Amino acid sequence: MRNPFLAGAAVVMTAAALAACGSSADGNDPEAAGAERPAASGPAVPGPSATTPAPPSAKEPATAVPSAPAATAEGPKTPADKLTPATGTFTEKQKKYLEDRVPKGMDPAAVLQTGQETCDKLRYLVKVDRDTAIGTIVTDEIPGAADAVAGLCSQHQDLVDEAAVGYPDGTHTGKKLRPGVYRSASPTANCSWQIAGAGGRELSSGTSDTGNSRKITIPESARTFTSTGCYAWLLEGAKG
Repeated sequence: MRNPFLAGAAVVMTAAALAACGSSADGNDPEAAGAERPAASGPAVPGPSATTPAPPSAKEPATAVPSAPAATAEGPKTPADKLTPATGTFTEKQKKYLEDRVPKGMDPAAVLQTGQETCDKLRYLVKVDRDTAIGTIVTDEIPGAADAVAGLCSQHQDLVDEAAVGYPDGTHTGKKLRPGVYRSASPTANCSWQIAGAGGRELSSGTSDTGNSRKITIPESARTFTSTGCYAWLLEGAKG
């Protein structure tokens, strides 16, 4: 289930947020040290609009976040010592991120740009709604987020850590269940859930047609947790 909160955000994240890359105050971004950002070959990315759009409405239909190119596809990779951009230079952090990620024949700057765009999307979303930002990692709606954060924007590591103990929509069973109190992140108006114990005995269930966040408790006795239309569930108290 796509996150309704992301409706219209794709345009903002690939334009306005891209233009902000390298402006992090904590110096963790790839260009914080003043290194020149290599330009990927291909069409230019449109610049930001003159005004900043309002946050997307949770009631609007979902718009898919642009998917990343197959930068980690199977096949021979370009050796690390051969990773040279057409223009500019790579920082040591950028080189580290690109290791074993660039298929032979692909522009390494294009692979780097994919990771930087992922960081920019997270930067945009966390300013609008932190739970939604974490939810995009839980659901893998922004692919490769954990790798991009580890290599290029470590200031967002707390989002990845919280996502690691969350649940996307679907059915979760056995050892994958972690007892605790969870809140729904950006649920739709058709959010429903069920928690069952041994033998399929229902322990609790519920629905929400408001689109507002709800809290549930997964007990030690739970054996199955099923969620539909709730997008993602985040563990209470898991903030880094």
